[in-house]
Amino acid sequence: MAIRLQKVLADAGVASRRAAEEFITSGRVAVNGKVVTTLGTRVDPATDRVAVDGEVVKPVRKVYVALHKPKGYTCTQSDPHAARRVGELLPPEWSNVYPVGRLDRESEGLLFLTNDGDFCLRVTHPRYGVHKRYLVTVSGRAEPWMLERFRKGVVCNEETLKIVQGKILASSPAGSLVEIELAEGRYREVRRLFASEGLEVERLVRTQIGPIKLGELRLGRWRTLTPGELKTLLTP
Repeated sequence: MAIRLQKVLADAGVASRRAAEEFITSGRVAVNGKVVTTLGTRVDPATDRVAVDGEVVKPVRKVYVALHKPKGYTCTQSDPHAARRVGELLPPEWSNVYPVGRLDRESEGLLFLTNDGDFCLRVTHPRYGVHKRYLVTVSGRAEPWMLERFRKGVVCNEETLKIVQGKILASSPAGSLVEIELAEGRYREVRRLFASEGLEVERLVRTQIGPIKLGELRLGRWRTLTPGELKTLLTP
């Protein structure tokens, strides 16, 4: 059965589907020895020979990992400029998995890693409605009107940043603890939102992705997602 080339790459754990599209358009992918740069090209994995940078793509066992990311780790497997990478916390044989979305280096909490491009798309693209929750410690007093402003949206560098909902758990002039829910995690979105009100984020912990909670997973440790968890994540 013929399927889209970028899906073949994603299913093989080469990259997420979005990244696979970049591989194709940049001329890194060949089918039966011929470079293909057209998105939407269909191939039959059973009969066609697909290669990336000259290496034949082979099907791999799908892996779905939940990791409690510590502060100071970069969400990458291979960046040579990163002092510490989340891939270092996983078994060596899982070198082909990649982060689902991202947490910036100074943030902590729940992070998924996988070699399944479809899973990555389903969890990260806002049209699928997989929300993320965070516990945020900020300097200074957080006020309810700030969260209402965040909910309506804040324009920053021609980009609209917004939350789905928020709750102040503790607040004082010295600092506040706030729970935030996002529909789409834009680059440093929570930090930029609070910065717009003059508050610095001192600690940011992602506690939940969709129905999956960080729970008692210890800092720096990982576990595989159960079939039941995968079903609840991927069920529309």
